[in-house]
Amino acid sequence: MFIVGHRGAKMEAPENTLKAIRIGMRCAEFIEVDVRLTLDRIPVIMHDPGVDRTTDGEGLVRDMTYEELHNLNAGDGERVPSLSEVCRLVNGECGLFIEVKEPGTEMEICAVLDHESISPAWVVSFHSSVLETVSELLPGTPTGLIFPRPIPGVVEIARRKKIHGILPRFDIAEPELVASAHSSDITVVPWTLNDTGEWERAAGSGVDGFATDRPCSAKKWKEEYWSNVPG
Repeated sequence: MFIVGHRGAKMEAPENTLKAIRIGMRCAEFIEVDVRLTLDRIPVIMHDPGVDRTTDGEGLVRDMTYEELHNLNAGDGERVPSLSEVCRLVNGECGLFIEVKEPGTEMEICAVLDHESISPAWVVSFHSSVLETVSELLPGTPTGLIFPRPIPGVVEIARRKKIHGILPRFDIAEPELVASAHSSDITVVPWTLNDTGEWERAAGSGVDGFATDRPCSAKKWKEEYWSNVPG
C-alpha cells in the first residue's frame, strides 16, 4: 500500500512548494501536485484558481505571467514552482501524481511530462475528458479519475475509457468498490487520509495506496502496522 504525499507534505510546509515536496519525498512513494497554466501557458503548481489563499499576491493564475507568479511568496519564502522544476527535483527519487485542474491545459502539461520523462507518473483529474486527451498525447501513461461523490458504474466507466485508476474521497471508498475495481485491474487510491483510524480502515479495505497531508507520519504508521500483520 503506497503513500501519496498530498500537495507534497501539506501539514509540514506550505502546500505545493518545493519545500513541501522535499519533505514528502523522504516518506512517500509518490508526490501529488496540482497543475494550472499561467497567462503565458507555463504549467505551474497551484491548487486554487487564484493565488490569494496560498501566497502574498492577489488574482487568478491564468491572468498572471510565470514571472509575476514566481515573484510571489508562497510561504516561508518559498516560490510557486513550475511543473518542470518539480519534475527535476523528483528526478526518479519518487513518483508523481499530477492533477490537471482545468480542461484545455493538457497539451502544455503533457509536453513537460514528455520532455522530463518522469517515471512513475500518473495523470489524474476530476474531468474524464482530460484523461482521454492525456491518453492520446502520452500513450501508456497511467491515468486516474478523482471523484468526491459516488458515481454509478464508475468501474465500468473507467474500464470503458481505459482509465487505470480511481481516486474516490475516502468516505466513499467502500470495500465493495475496491473489490469491483480490482476485478477489472483498476487501482484504487482514496484521499485524503490523515490519522491512524483512517489509515487502518484503508488497509482493511484493500486499497492500493492513499493520499495524505502527513506522509512521514503515515510512513511510520505503515511500518509499524505491517510489522504486526501475520504472514
